[in-house]
Amino acid sequence: MTALATAPGLRDDRVAPRGPYPIGLAAILVTVAMLFTAFTSALVIRRTGTDWVRIALPPIVWANTLVLLLSSVALERARAAARRDLVPRIADWLGVAALLGVLFLAGQWIAWRELVAQGIVLRTGPHPAFFYMLSAVHAAHVIGGLGALAWTLNRARGGAYSAAWHVGLNHTAIYWHFVGVVWLWLLAVLSTL
Repeated sequence: MTALATAPGLRDDRVAPRGPYPIGLAAILVTVAMLFTAFTSALVIRRTGTDWVRIALPPIVWANTLVLLLSSVALERARAAARRDLVPRIADWLGVAALLGVLFLAGQWIAWRELVAQGIVLRTGPHPAFFYMLSAVHAAHVIGGLGALAWTLNRARGGAYSAAWHVGLNHTAIYWHFVGVVWLWLLAVLSTL
């Protein structure tokens, strides 16, 4: 272990991160994957009912998908800035990712409002009920990701990340990208089944 790694408050990227963080992140990802797998299984079984009528998803969900993908791109730009030791740019790109995440949630709200305006509510049928439920549970995970982004952004503004140390930024990015992949999965399931 180097002197840099043992000095209080300093870290060395050659030293493996300690603590429960990588295991905790893996546990969260596995749990969320199992949750959405269970929901998908329920949807596949439920769609065999005679009352299953698929609704057209509001067009804004496709724009929302692009917004969520762009937020992942912004987060990758933050990680690239960290690897290049462009410390001020890390916070800039994290801010863009967070703003796009909020925009995604606003777009989801608009999608729900569009369905309600068409008279499509939870009790309309099982397909719209699954859309509302799955998109709401996903939105809750996006809100959790926004909390992680806010925490990471605050630390980035304080200079916590650099080329030598950006583990927290990496963990936030992994979670955020995972939430994006879950959305792509849900959109594929809801638009084809």
